[in-house]
Amino acid sequence: MRWSQAYIPTLRDDPADAEAPSHKLLVRGGFIRQLMAGHYSLLPLGQRVRLKVMQIIREEMDAIGGQECLLPAMHPAEIWRATGRWDIVGDELFRLQDRREADLVLGFTHEEIFATLATELTSYRQLPQIWYQIQVKFRDEPRPKSGLLRVREFSMKDSYSFDLDAAGLDRAFEAHRHAYRNIFARLDLDTLEVAASSGAMGGSDSVEFMVPTDAGEDDVLHCPHCGYSANQEKSDSRLEPIDDGEGLTVPEEFPTPGIRTIQALAEMEGGAAPERQIKTLVYVIDGELVLVLLRGDHALVEQKLRDITGATDLRPAHSEEVREAMGADPGSLGAVGVTDQRVIADEALTGRTAMTTGANVDDRHLRGVDVDRDISVSQWANLRHVTGGEPCVECGTPLEEFRAIEVAHIFKLGTKYSVDLGVGVLDENGKTQVPIMGSYGIGVERNMAAVVETHRDEHGIVWPLSIAPYAVVVTVLKMDDEATVAAGEQLYDELRAAGVEVLLDDRNERPGVKFKDAELIGIPFRVTVGPRGLADGKVEFTYRSSLETVPVALDEVVGKVVDLLP
Repeated sequence: MRWSQAYIPTLRDDPADAEAPSHKLLVRGGFIRQLMAGHYSLLPLGQRVRLKVMQIIREEMDAIGGQECLLPAMHPAEIWRATGRWDIVGDELFRLQDRREADLVLGFTHEEIFATLATELTSYRQLPQIWYQIQVKFRDEPRPKSGLLRVREFSMKDSYSFDLDAAGLDRAFEAHRHAYRNIFARLDLDTLEVAASSGAMGGSDSVEFMVPTDAGEDDVLHCPHCGYSANQEKSDSRLEPIDDGEGLTVPEEFPTPGIRTIQALAEMEGGAAPERQIKTLVYVIDGELVLVLLRGDHALVEQKLRDITGATDLRPAHSEEVREAMGADPGSLGAVGVTDQRVIADEALTGRTAMTTGANVDDRHLRGVDVDRDISVSQWANLRHVTGGEPCVECGTPLEEFRAIEVAHIFKLGTKYSVDLGVGVLDENGKTQVPIMGSYGIGVERNMAAVVETHRDEHGIVWPLSIAPYAVVVTVLKMDDEATVAAGEQLYDELRAAGVEVLLDDRNERPGVKFKDAELIGIPFRVTVGPRGLADGKVEFTYRSSLETVPVALDEVVGKVVDLLP
């Protein structure tokens, strides 16, 4: 491609609304343009990168026996209602009606549609199956931001496995894990595999592939010693034992006028340290008022609560709901003697004595509470927010906490979608068996952005050769010098003949402008053709990754570039 004819609208300054480095550089480099919040046009350079990412994904999926499909992006609401996700997903799901007022969905995943196709499977001899697609998805993000990292319209490879039994699902799961590792190696992305929540998709054995970077929106806890890794929504840590000493034989009520917070109670005379308090939260879970208990110095992770309850609808109770049910306002609440509401307690409260909690009377608290004796806990669970520095749950080493970008997610769906949508095959004995499913997603544009986040310098993007829009840019320094132009054209033609993706910078611009643009868009190799070098039969060869420049004989350039290609 000739730069003079290409559409590469580079910018000198960062866009005013961009925060993430990948957002800034992809806009400045002329790869993307925003249409509206969460929706981006991919310009020619961006589309070239996207197609290469997709090709890598296709090759690795095909290598494990994946078969590519293409399914509709718009779905009838009935099948989403059949699996319950019409209600579970909530506001992230784009819903609309056609002219006949039929309810429709813009799919953000395709479990329902692939399961519907699988209803045509009839025999165990047709299993296993791995089906995949690369399709546009839609999610009504409340706060789209960071360029391609959080959008409302995006491309995703989602694949689904169908097996006769759990052992087959295990094989499919590990095959996808291997394929994803290969994909990220080819994208030159260092990923960390972390335990995660399956969220609205359901299922088990959920693993996210994370790329550590400050631009990430997920918190990851990682043990540098044993390798334990988990998303905050699935994290755990080893708690140091606390000696509560001898408690009271029965809880004792005491006045706490004006005390409404954990910290205020800790600071008052006769109060209690946060780790010796019981924090009482009130939630409405699928229409039921539920008390959620944590240690006073711990915070709730709502996704953990959602996961352990399987909630379709979960929210904090309104103040009027709390007073009607508990007889007091938040700040004076507790679960001692409560029998009308379900009580879910964090495991950090197990066996604790001599604790302090609200008395369900405004401005009154109870001390000397023995959790096992005085509170009827309906369910114990890991609910708390884990922070860096806490001991690893596996080996006790202090955990590291960092931000990361989720670039892929694999999990075992089980039989939920097969059952809900009527998938069944006859086994070798003629009995109907329900196939077990797995789901495996990887974002295309999100991976592009993750590469930029981890492959950049102060000059611009440094694309890995595997997905760079072009392998080499031939920069002609003087467009008014016939010999220089002729040498540049010769190199351009020879590189194209050798199958090299080459961009010829034949613009009538100053050398500094050409160099800055080439560095900004991140082409791996630059060949600079100028009168001074040509006088000695040489050109300059620059590696974008290091900006190292070496002289190369004109007749050796093509061979050098070909040798550098994978």
